[in-house]
Amino acid sequence: MKLTYEGKTKDVYELQDGLFLLKFKDDVTGENGVFDPGANTVGLTIDGAGRAGLSLTTFFYEKLNAAGIPTHFVSSSINDATMTVKPATVFGNGLEVICRFRAVGSFLKRFGAYVKEGQTLDSFVEVTIKDDDRLDPPISQDALEMLHILTEGEYAVLKTMTQEIAQFVKAELAKKGLELYDIKLEFGRDSQTNELILIDEISGGNMRAYKDGHCIEPLELEKLMMATIK
Repeated sequence: MKLTYEGKTKDVYELQDGLFLLKFKDDVTGENGVFDPGANTVGLTIDGAGRAGLSLTTFFYEKLNAAGIPTHFVSSSINDATMTVKPATVFGNGLEVICRFRAVGSFLKRFGAYVKEGQTLDSFVEVTIKDDDRLDPPISQDALEMLHILTEGEYAVLKTMTQEIAQFVKAELAKKGLELYDIKLEFGRDSQTNELILIDEISGGNMRAYKDGHCIEPLELEKLMMATIK
């Protein structure tokens, strides 16, 4: 297999059959040694975080595939911390789509004059451009279409899918007494059908989940979610 991309939390390899292999790392995003799913730098390394993230990702992707939601997921190997996926093209140089249920993180920093910490939000969706040098700036629907990053109409599909998937994840967490505050998702176009599909991971590394008012770390989230399943 051929290494095609080295990421912060995953490396990507192209397989001979045209599929791709994602190798999950133990690195998580954050700043100054503190976990933050919204950060654009690696903040710390947690032993076992890669396998934990893949385990939870597999759990969600298998359920989403069964529900008929289009994703790039094919299979995974938890022991090897690898996931096999269908090829997809990203929008521009990559977008991150955040669905927010409560005001925390960067949303609170930007709009703190108008909201209180933890204030309820109505499945608020915002899109940011993946650009480390510019600190992943937010971008509007008009700009996405004007800059030809999304075609006309794709934003509506993106928003609907984001809210649907986020509500799905939120409901699964609620079964374990957890509350989803926000989640960061990524999408692309299926390289064969051009259909908009969910890509990347769905794990503790790209969401904020709380229990009894405390934010749950990625490894602990995986343990809580998978405890009665394993």
